[in-house]
Amino acid sequence: MFTGIVQFFYPDIKKEDVKKVALLGLGFLFTIGAYWLLRLLKDVVLYKVAFPVELGWPAGYGREWGATIKLYSPWIVLGVVAIYTKLIDMFEKHKLFYIIGTFYATGFSFMAAVLYFQETFGAAYVGSTLLAITGLGGYLMVESLGSVLVALFWSFTISSTTTEQAKSSFPFIVALGQIGSIGLSGFMLLGLPTWGMYLVSSVFLICLMFTIKYLMASIPATQMKGSGKEEKKKKPDFFGGIKLLLTQPYLMGVLVVSTFYEIAGTIVDYSMKSQASEILSKADFSWFQGVYGLSVNSLAFAMALLGTSTIMKKFGVRVCLLVYPTAFAVSLFALYGYYFHTPTAMNLLWATFAVMLVVKAASYAVNNPVKEMMYIPTSKDAKFKTKGFIDMAGNRSAKGAGAVINTNLVVPKNYAASLQNLMLYGSLIGLGIIGLWIMAAIYVGKKNTQLVKDGEIIE
Repeated sequence: MFTGIVQFFYPDIKKEDVKKVALLGLGFLFTIGAYWLLRLLKDVVLYKVAFPVELGWPAGYGREWGATIKLYSPWIVLGVVAIYTKLIDMFEKHKLFYIIGTFYATGFSFMAAVLYFQETFGAAYVGSTLLAITGLGGYLMVESLGSVLVALFWSFTISSTTTEQAKSSFPFIVALGQIGSIGLSGFMLLGLPTWGMYLVSSVFLICLMFTIKYLMASIPATQMKGSGKEEKKKKPDFFGGIKLLLTQPYLMGVLVVSTFYEIAGTIVDYSMKSQASEILSKADFSWFQGVYGLSVNSLAFAMALLGTSTIMKKFGVRVCLLVYPTAFAVSLFALYGYYFHTPTAMNLLWATFAVMLVVKAASYAVNNPVKEMMYIPTSKDAKFKTKGFIDMAGNRSAKGAGAVINTNLVVPKNYAASLQNLMLYGSLIGLGIIGLWIMAAIYVGKKNTQLVKDGEIIE
């Protein structure tokens, strides 16, 4: 029955591949479910919990940290990349899930304990220093989780998938992931304690580990092989991924396609959260975050279920690579024009929300599965090490670049001037970045088509 349901929506998935694809999808559900709940919570904790006024912090101090904390993220992630690259040479790829999952599940459980005492006995009981560390450290932890665990999942998936299997199965895997993110984003609307939601995220990470363990035990090794020529065994090379990136124009193009959207996205995202933090109370801000997560992932789920596979089959990956930057540019230009109509603060917030809704949904449903397919005609070092570097250091560096822009546009203790700069100059900068991104997407799409046609790999 389950196989019939899957093949009804995704008829191109072969019957013998359904179990493998379903388990990968379930693993992605736990990965993205935990990550989305955590990414929504990190802003609530940073903006509204970590720097309480009653402990002597200035009003809005957390919001101002929101503009600059991403500057520190790339440096944290560089350390994570170094550890991750070393682990790749030391352990089988599926075992990395157990190591990384255990680390983050333990860390977020500790955060849950701190927030439990804060919510039960008050901020003074915990102390300003520990609360600040929890807010800032927890934020950076979630940022690194979004890089390392999602990158690991897709590296593991593309290494066990052919190009044809990817076209049929990746939209299904993404759709299951969106179910997880929809469900856990909805937790934000239930009024549950913050510490309890951190515990739920830890449980999801534990479930991910058990899913991967069952996958490896139940799926034959012959079904876990990807496409491409057989590779010769190589000596461990810590810098192998970076060398490939610097010497292969194709991978450099993938870097641009995979990261540049984060620069523009960080500008708009901070603008939205800054507006929400200024207008809304803690409870309403938490509710807004929940609505945002639920809306983005519901739209992404609908697109992944009904549209992504059709677009891939009808237009191919070259066109799909251009769908997202085009949608982003149109949405950003519309927001730029709307700002000049002097909307109310609440209307502008919801207009910015609408832009982020379109941008994020298109990213998860269309851009993410397509950009992951760009790694299929590459070597294992490229799939794990280069991809790991791009998704972690490259992605966070792009967000850091967006944070630098935000920092230079924000006027301390002057919300109105900051918002004006973000809307006017931030939008124009974002449109310029999208132009460069589109040029890279055209090159990568053309090169990928040729590699798949010739049966070659980048190594």
